[in-house]
Amino acid sequence: MGLMAKTFKLNEYSNYLKCIYIHLLRLRHAPVSVKFVTNTTKECKRTLLERLRRLRFNIEEHEIFTSLTAARNLLEQKMVRPLLLVEDSALEDFMGIETNNPNAVVIGLAPDHFNYQMLNKAFRLILEGAPLIAIHKARYYKRKDGLALGPGPFVNGLEYATDTQAIVVGKPEKTFFLEALRDLNCSPEEAVMIGDDARDDVGGAQNTGMLGILVKTGKYRAGDEGKINPSPHLTCDSFPEAVNYILQHLLEAK
Repeated sequence: MGLMAKTFKLNEYSNYLKCIYIHLLRLRHAPVSVKFVTNTTKECKRTLLERLRRLRFNIEEHEIFTSLTAARNLLEQKMVRPLLLVEDSALEDFMGIETNNPNAVVIGLAPDHFNYQMLNKAFRLILEGAPLIAIHKARYYKRKDGLALGPGPFVNGLEYATDTQAIVVGKPEKTFFLEALRDLNCSPEEAVMIGDDARDDVGGAQNTGMLGILVKTGKYRAGDEGKINPSPHLTCDSFPEAVNYILQHLLEAK
């Protein structure tokens, strides 16, 4: 059985970390493979791993799968030179990729670069035939000061202006979940996704064939469970509650 969970919410509730850590240990001692998946484009994979380890989570690099990794894989497959609209802290994950004279546009969450000049440069490249690659199209995300616009609205704006459809590589795309599962030695039907985003986490996972558990933390808003079809397999108040359900019901059923 495979279990997938989001990574970038783990540092948002300092008084919640110990409880999460304990329940992760419970999963480590169960016949479950764990992988942490994230759409975050704010930082490279190395920084994310170091941050989680500072929070005393025993996580290995191969257990993290990011949308930046998926985007890099696509760039290498297409052999293109991207204009990278991502945060500077994420550029490490694209080291070695040629970016001079760009003939593709890659857009992630990049508040420092979402200005008219850069978006217009991307607009002109796309009009000239450059593919538009969206790391993901999340509508919004959770910051310490509240919800904030994600890259989705900016991707949609470029799509509208250029009459072009973006290639999306992150959640909720099936290819993202299938690639994340590839080294877990289990099929989508044997996997469970835990997340706080009904559309991108739970909806995407369930469209891939996985079970989806929605947790009412982070970016969850009341009524989100009714915004996807099929509805989440389960909606829980917290990550520990989701883990309890998996251990007590899904594993016992096998």
